[in-house]
Amino acid sequence: MAGNRLLPLDLLLVAGLVILTDIFVLVPALSVSFLRTVLGLLMVLLLPGYALTGALLPAKKDLEGIERALLSLGLSIAVVPLMGLGMNYTDWGIREVPVLTGLSAFTLLMCGVAYYRRLHLPEAEAFEVTVRTSISTLKTEFMEETDSKADKILASLVIISMLVSLGSLAYVIGNPREGESFTEFYILGPDRVAENYPTEYAPSDSGTVIVGIKNHEQRAMDYTMEIRLENRSLPLPENQKYIRLDHNESWEQPVTFTPPVEGNNMKLEFLLFNETEKNVPYRSTHLWINVTKET
Repeated sequence: MAGNRLLPLDLLLVAGLVILTDIFVLVPALSVSFLRTVLGLLMVLLLPGYALTGALLPAKKDLEGIERALLSLGLSIAVVPLMGLGMNYTDWGIREVPVLTGLSAFTLLMCGVAYYRRLHLPEAEAFEVTVRTSISTLKTEFMEETDSKADKILASLVIISMLVSLGSLAYVIGNPREGESFTEFYILGPDRVAENYPTEYAPSDSGTVIVGIKNHEQRAMDYTMEIRLENRSLPLPENQKYIRLDHNESWEQPVTFTPPVEGNNMKLEFLLFNETEKNVPYRSTHLWINVTKET
């Protein structure tokens, strides 16, 4: 059994990345950073599997560096869904903070187990990662002649595949797909639910509904709203007729109108026009109302 030894560089790096990921996810000022995405991907795709591999295979002879890296990826892909499945049956559910807490605790625990198991091996036999060793291994694999060209080709293909995957991942992160562009347009009753709409009126009565607009167009939009009763435009105040919303901004206000004519089953239309088309409604909804004299 070896005496006290410093925490190995690879386990120290894993533990540091776990803590750094927690900071970038939990601190609001840092949660919008690009590094949050990078660290989150490492937490999901590599760190738990690497720590578990270290706990299961603490000796150098157990596994080579490249095989260890591939096993780390595979184990991470297995561990994360299993942890999510377990979280789903708890009061916490599958939410960001509980899942992050679980992954962090698991990874740090496995780092501790890996360190403990390496301590119980002779120092020369315990797996470790150093810059000098890594460079020496690469030189041995690719610059020196070996008996097995097949192993050399296989190792090259594995490294190329990993680089291509990382490059593709970086491209996807740096060039996210633009989401679908659309606008929500709806009306609610006075209680702000989709029921109990006012549909019965006496002459000169006014009615009120809640009108809502949500901009998901990926840019700021200028809208024009119009209310028509049997194709007859009803007056609206300027702040409700012309509405400007930034991306993901919402507008929801009570809108009051007075039907100017009597009739049964009249179509009361709520029309929304966008900034590029002023004659054809971009979104619309309607109610059927009755305006009759009291008998």
